[in-house]
Amino acid sequence: MEIQILHARSGKTLTNLPVSKSSTILDIKKQYYKSKGKSLKDEETIGNLNLKNGDALYFKDLGPQVGWATVFLTEYAGPLVIYLMFYARPALIYGELAGSPRANVVNIAAGCWSFHYGKRLLETVFVHRFSHATMPIMNIFRNSAYYWGFAALVAYFVNHPLYTTPSYGDLQVYGGLALFVLAELGNFSIHLHFSRMRPKGSKVRKIPYPCGNPFTALFNFVSCPNYTYEALAWIGFSVMTQCLPAAMFTICGFYQMTVWAIGKHKNYKKEFPNYPRGRKSIIPFLI
Repeated sequence: MEIQILHARSGKTLTNLPVSKSSTILDIKKQYYKSKGKSLKDEETIGNLNLKNGDALYFKDLGPQVGWATVFLTEYAGPLVIYLMFYARPALIYGELAGSPRANVVNIAAGCWSFHYGKRLLETVFVHRFSHATMPIMNIFRNSAYYWGFAALVAYFVNHPLYTTPSYGDLQVYGGLALFVLAELGNFSIHLHFSRMRPKGSKVRKIPYPCGNPFTALFNFVSCPNYTYEALAWIGFSVMTQCLPAAMFTICGFYQMTVWAIGKHKNYKKEFPNYPRGRKSIIPFLI
């Protein structure tokens, strides 16, 4: 038998697909995407695609788009402003309780948070090389809600006048701080290395290998060490502050980065037949 696939809004017929009574919805989805062919990169040439006279290309409307840099700047500026609002103007949030003296770890946490998002903003402007010029405009609202929401949650508890300092005192604070700083340096090193691998204005993709910077040695074990260092930085921040919302932010971020890392790892292996087999996605020897 054959069924019609219609556009949900316009009612226009998209295609007709042969199916059987045992076909699942997943089968139909796979068959539909297969019938539409593969997505083409901007740099593909007609010759490389082996297109002949009379062949067809299909256009897909992705809806309103916005630049990647704009999305990143919006995502990262928000958490910086929101956190510092809680830190610098506690009376607006906590009222009369705001007069309590601050623990030193609260000042350190504000410095770490500001450093992280300040670094991200500068990297977006001066370091990152984006392989895609734009992304769907709705991403800016979804991503911002995630970053801004967690910024408010973490800032509220860490800067609260009744905040309880870490159980193991300075040992826990400065141990977590050391991990945070080292991981931030590692993360920056990886971003800088990625940037140098791709000349400005190009979309060249290469297999990443370690360079002279010792932080890049993690490329020997994982495909996305930038995510590994990012996760370690937030683990350090969570240990340093002993704050449950910070730990929740770390867990959620690690989950999302793991999904991204697995996808990128698969793409590397698919694109490069000689890709190092011993590498994992984000955690050495495990994931």
